[in-house]
Amino acid sequence: MFTPDLYSDEYFMKEALKEANKALDNNEVPVGAVLVWKNKIIGRGYNLTESLNDPTAHAEMQAITAATNYIGGKYLRDCILYVTLEPCVMCAGACFWAQIGVLIYAAADTKRGYSLIDKTILHPKTVVKNGILARESSELIVSFFKKRREASQGR
Repeated sequence: MFTPDLYSDEYFMKEALKEANKALDNNEVPVGAVLVWKNKIIGRGYNLTESLNDPTAHAEMQAITAATNYIGGKYLRDCILYVTLEPCVMCAGACFWAQIGVLIYAAADTKRGYSLIDKTILHPKTVVKNGILARESSELIVSFFKKRREASQGR
């Protein structure tokens, strides 16, 4: 009998999507992230910029902080960061300093993504993959901003 791999990229991206939905529930831009080490989630995060009144409170930053606290060190070389949206320059810089081993993001950020500026912002040893559950992640964000625009126009 076929048993799906519990620890697949899709499995962990679904966990990041759960975090994105927490952001949505808090009227935050719905981006979520999980940091994985040895097939275990050691850091979770979702956007909290509005709740904390902090422009640095992105999902990736929350997950990195939780993960470094978990392992007791600042380097995450053996970790995989799953995030529902391509990191911005700030978050890519944090990934550089944490020396994230693998970055996997779902949807490209065509307005603020780090790759629009410079793909070398990440650590040179960081492996990047993208596109896993991109449709689901994109739909979540597009729907959020559509509702926000309609609300501001009084619809």
